[in-house]
Amino acid sequence: MSDLITALGLAIAIEGALYALFPDGMKKMMVHALALPPHHLRMAGLAAAAAGVAIVWLVRG
Repeated sequence: MSDLITALGLAIAIEGALYALFPDGMKKMMVHALALPPHHLRMAGLAAAAAGVAIVWLVRG
């Protein structure tokens, strides 16, 4: 359970750093994401989730 909380904290820290360092770029990315069809966002989300699981599996394996 502590690994899950650590991972969530790290994800929040990385996202916060992106907003702090590149606020205009993040705004542009959000506008672009809103223009995409839901199917594309779903596929990107699944790909990111699969990549994350693969990285954890490689590191922990």
